[in-house]
Amino acid sequence: MKRYLILLLFTFQGLMAQVQFEARVSKNTLGVNERLRIDFIMNVDGDNFDQPSFEGFRIVGGPSQQISQSWVNGRSSFQKIYSYFLLPNQKGTFTIKQASIEYNGQVYKTSPIKITVTNAVPQERDPNSQQQHQGGGNEILNLIAEISKTNPYINEPITVVYKLYFNGIGVTGFKELAKPKYKDFWNQNIDIKQLQIEEGMYKGERSYFVVLKKTILYPQKSGKLTIEPLSLDIGIQVPRGRNMFGQMMLDDANKTVSAGAKTINVRALPEANKPIGFTGAVGKFDFSVTPSKTTLKSGESLDLIVSANGTGNMKLFTLPKPVVPNALEMYDPVHDEKVNTSLAGMSGKISDKYTIIPQFKGKYAIKPMEFSYFDLNSGSYKTITSPEIMIDVLDGPVQAEAVASNTSKNVITKSEQFKYIKPKTVLISTVKDDFYGSDLYYSLLLLPFVILPIIVIAKKKKEAIDSDVTGNRIKMNNKLAKKYLSEAKKQLNNKESFYIALEKAMHNFLKAKLHIETSEMSKDNILELLLSRSVNPETVQNFINLTENCEFARYAPASSTSIQQDYDKAVLIISELEKQIV
Repeated sequence: MKRYLILLLFTFQGLMAQVQFEARVSKNTLGVNERLRIDFIMNVDGDNFDQPSFEGFRIVGGPSQQISQSWVNGRSSFQKIYSYFLLPNQKGTFTIKQASIEYNGQVYKTSPIKITVTNAVPQERDPNSQQQHQGGGNEILNLIAEISKTNPYINEPITVVYKLYFNGIGVTGFKELAKPKYKDFWNQNIDIKQLQIEEGMYKGERSYFVVLKKTILYPQKSGKLTIEPLSLDIGIQVPRGRNMFGQMMLDDANKTVSAGAKTINVRALPEANKPIGFTGAVGKFDFSVTPSKTTLKSGESLDLIVSANGTGNMKLFTLPKPVVPNALEMYDPVHDEKVNTSLAGMSGKISDKYTIIPQFKGKYAIKPMEFSYFDLNSGSYKTITSPEIMIDVLDGPVQAEAVASNTSKNVITKSEQFKYIKPKTVLISTVKDDFYGSDLYYSLLLLPFVILPIIVIAKKKKEAIDSDVTGNRIKMNNKLAKKYLSEAKKQLNNKESFYIALEKAMHNFLKAKLHIETSEMSKDNILELLLSRSVNPETVQNFINLTENCEFARYAPASSTSIQQDYDKAVLIISELEKQIV
């Protein structure tokens, strides 16, 4: 007897091991403009297939279902496949989570799959991808990045203009899949208030184009720098002929386009003759140092404005700092920018305003200041020197000897000398209560004696629930019925998904009420079981008619009114069966 039990156990384990359910993808690494095919393959006819959420992707095809069965040398083989085509939403690493099925009361799940999405590739290489449109051969749809200059100096402005060329194809809209990245560039987008369709030439053919994006770039280091591509998902309409009335018929589709990566070879600024005070200004500038007044009394202040104006990298360099005598108190500057940015680059004025307060009577000189920049037109460095400025202080205390200093002095007044000394002392007791004998000590001591009985009771209750196999299956089927009926309500605007969820809800409800398996869900068996439970024959027929209608309605035209009527009818039938089944 023991031998037979062991043989039966191994036979049952062998049958369980035969169930296979796995997910396969066409590739694990793809471009943001490529499609991914994923197949969920099972060797048994499982119920309640639950697809994953496909986070990071959107479904552009499927689900399609394939079923094959064969007999070879007296042995049968079965295979069912659910297939999807996915398009990435953006670059990155994503995980396709588990799908699940049910078979003989057991739940089987696939393993998660990691997918890496990279930059857009020049063209789709996926042999499983579906063609998005068909045309007569003269259609144009391409995204171009026009670069104003490919070998600039550091901090020389260049522009990138993204143009979408099209002809023979109607464009209904677009969405960015991957934004261009400008690593090692200072960049600013130029606002486009309204998209305008213009005529132009593309590869020698007359075409239309729309300027989608304009960006001004200032390279910040020398060498080969890469501009990562802009990728778009374009909604298009393609003509496919005329109808019997001569009207053009259009097909709606989507296509992914990419501008491709661009390489910029940036030249370093020459080291020969580079001024000592050069801070990175590149362009064409004027420089000035202007005092608000040169004659003042003791206690009065003056503003010294150091400014540069012109065209160039206005926001990417610093102005020189003035050197004043020790007798003049100079405060940190207030920086101001009045800069406009266009496709020609930055232009305008930047300034630093210093407030200066004299401490003693006398005449003091503010030394000349030098401002250096690299002139792109001549390819050489230019230096502008401001004149010396004399400040005449008419009155006040006399300084024995005024000596110019390269740094501004820091004066600490008497009122600030004792600013950080606290006048009051706060004492904290060093005596602390012992843990032993405290309320917390006794609470932790008694805690195990309280928790152990709760654990024992909970364990017994769980064992009782787990041993009730029939009750658990009924609860699971009831839960599934409510789940799919709720899912059907969410899919009222999606006909096929609505009827799939509705059919699953009806079947799971009946399995729960009649305590039957999927293999017993035939029309005649359902009819016999319901009538034997004293269910109204009209209600039974309504249930069967509705379940048969679900399969037909998935592929037949249906209005939103009929879908709502079928949902209301399902709620009514389930309510009647709930009351009548005994």
